[in-house]
Amino acid sequence: MFSAKSSMRRLFSSLAVTSCVLTGFSAMSLAQSNPGLTIFSGVRRADQLSYHLDFGGRASGWDRYRLRVPGNKMELGAAQFTISYPDYYDGKFDTDAIEVRVKGQSLPLSEVEWDKENHLIQIYMEEPVPAGSKVEIVLSNVKNPPFGGTYYFEARMLTPGDIPLPRYLGTWILSIN
Repeated sequence: MFSAKSSMRRLFSSLAVTSCVLTGFSAMSLAQSNPGLTIFSGVRRADQLSYHLDFGGRASGWDRYRLRVPGNKMELGAAQFTISYPDYYDGKFDTDAIEVRVKGQSLPLSEVEWDKENHLIQIYMEEPVPAGSKVEIVLSNVKNPPFGGTYYFEARMLTPGDIPLPRYLGTWILSIN
């Protein structure tokens, strides 16, 4: 009788420890692909934009970046989006695999330019994105930089009209490990 109780306790203890370890691993993998809590970034909390890395943001790996702009940041319509990134970011972008989505629907683009020298991606819309829209910019087939780190990607938009003025939308603080 004594050995049956002790073996049951060992079994339950083993199950409890195993479930805690597995839960910890899954939480760690989710934390690597989403923006976490950023305390000291130099970017105001109101200016930090949300993102998701579909394949975990591994250094030297292939990934898909889902860069989100909330509707309250889109006060005016957007004819063009510009993404600037730091000069120490050594990743590669596939300009043929870039989308702008609103309500899950991909909008038609007239042109996408990657200016490697000035560290810019410029996305020109066929039709302006309506004001107040939640926007998701999807960069597919991205080759992450060979070394991990934190990278600040800034979002700007140009409004349609006679004198297009660039407007700062916010900053995505990407973590590549």
